[in-house]
Amino acid sequence: MSYGYGFGWGEYIPVAKKRADAQKKLAQLRKKNPNIAPVVIEGNRITTTWWGRAWCDNFAHYADFQNRIQRGSAYCKNGFVLDLQIAEGEVSAQVQGSSLYKLTININKLSEKTWRKIVNASAKRVENIAALTEGKFPQELSDIFMRQADGLFPAPKEIKFTCSCPDQYGTHMCKHVAAALYGIGNRLDSDPLLFFKLRGVDPSELIKKSIEEKMQNMLANTGKKSKRVIADGDVGRIFGINNAAPQTEAAKAPRRRRR
Repeated sequence: MSYGYGFGWGEYIPVAKKRADAQKKLAQLRKKNPNIAPVVIEGNRITTTWWGRAWCDNFAHYADFQNRIQRGSAYCKNGFVLDLQIAEGEVSAQVQGSSLYKLTININKLSEKTWRKIVNASAKRVENIAALTEGKFPQELSDIFMRQADGLFPAPKEIKFTCSCPDQYGTHMCKHVAAALYGIGNRLDSDPLLFFKLRGVDPSELIKKSIEEKMQNMLANTGKKSKRVIADGDVGRIFGINNAAPQTEAAKAPRRRRR
């Protein structure tokens, strides 16, 4: 039995059929747009790195989004996010449901004041900044990036969305938007720098500031003898190297006894 919208659930469609329909639609979209970028989930987890997990965990805890988070996760895992494009402050996506729906997620740009605080605070931990460019998250920076009031992650009031489906109205999040939000987390696994692009900030400023901080520390310590000095003999023992001067071939040859 099926019901009209607003009176109950629609006709049940098996997940296997939905997946098959999604793949057919994806093939059609690729013919029109070779640059289409579907979200492909390998394995049972949507995300595997800190960046992806932190993104998903952050919005999953928003009370405003709780109503459709679980359905969105299932849609993303089943490959229904057929296209996901991330730009500065905006994400556009196409999600397969009973039909193909187009949606847009707008995220406020990080304020200059907040960004300056993050840059200055992160620069104090210069030895960890380089890991950002490799997608490795230094755990020591989690308190800076994850702060609710002035961290990198957007608050619910900073996220706005629209979807062409009949289930999305006002501030109510539909499962298609939730699927796209999970898709963003998956995309951050392979390219965490997209997160900074989404928030409208330049991650190279973090590295630049950290280098400046390190140079200032080096200049401040100029002329001061470091206590962390390893003697030549210690270096040899550590690396298994004999530091004695190398012998020449003549020196190695046995001496002849004088008669």
